[in-house]
Amino acid sequence: MNLERYIDHTNLAPNASECDIRLLCAEALEHNFAAVCVSPLWVKLAADLLRGSQVKVCTVIGFPTGAHAAGTKLAEAQLALANGAQELDTVINVAALQAGDIDSLQEDIAPLADAAHAEGAILKVILETALLSDKEIIRACELCWEFGTDFIKTSTGMLPAGLAKDGITGASIHAVTLMSQYARGSSNTGDPMGVKASGGVRDRKTALAMIDAGATRIGTSSGIAIVADNSGESATGY
Repeated sequence: MNLERYIDHTNLAPNASECDIRLLCAEALEHNFAAVCVSPLWVKLAADLLRGSQVKVCTVIGFPTGAHAAGTKLAEAQLALANGAQELDTVINVAALQAGDIDSLQEDIAPLADAAHAEGAILKVILETALLSDKEIIRACELCWEFGTDFIKTSTGMLPAGLAKDGITGASIHAVTLMSQYARGSSNTGDPMGVKASGGVRDRKTALAMIDAGATRIGTSSGIAIVADNSGESATGY
C-alpha cells in the first residue's frame, strides 16, 4: 500500500514561518505525499517549490470556523487559485446546516466548486463532524455532493474540546464510516466524493483504521511518523 499517497502533509499553525513551509514542502517531495496543506499566506511559495511534482498544493478557505460571508470565502478561494492552489479545503457554514438553510449552503459551497473546477482544482468541504448529529452529517454529505464537492472532510482540527458533542474534536471512525456511506449523496449516479479524515490522526494505526473505515485521504501534521512506522497493520492487509 502506498500510504504516503493518502497523506495531506499539513502545517496550519498560525506561527508557521517561511522556513517551516520550505521544510514541509521538502518533506512532501521526499516522501511523495499527496499534497501539502498550508494557510493561504503560503500558497504561492508552496506552488513555486512543488511545481512539476506530483505533490499538490492545498489550502484552507473560511478557516477555521466557516462563519464567513460566502463572498469572502469566494474571494479567498479565487486568490488562492490564482496563486497556484490545486485543492481547496473550505469549512462549511455550520449554522446554516443546522438551521436547514439550504439556500445559504448552496451559496456557501457551489461557487467555490465552480471556481475550483474552472481552474482544474478540487474542492473539499470540512463538515466539523464533532458539532453534528448523524442526521446532520448525512444531510451535509447529500448537499455537498449536489453542489459539486469533490471531497468531504471530517474536521478542522481546531475545534475547542468544550464544543465537541462526544469529546472527540477531530476525526472519528464513526464519522468517517458514515461519510463514506453517503459519499455519493442521495443519488446512484455520478462519481462519489472522496472522504478526508483530519484531526487527531497522528500514528499509522489510526491512519489505517480511518482508511479501513472509508477515508481516501488523511490530513495530518504527522505524515513522516505515520509512513515511517511499521506497526499497526490493519486486518485488511494494508
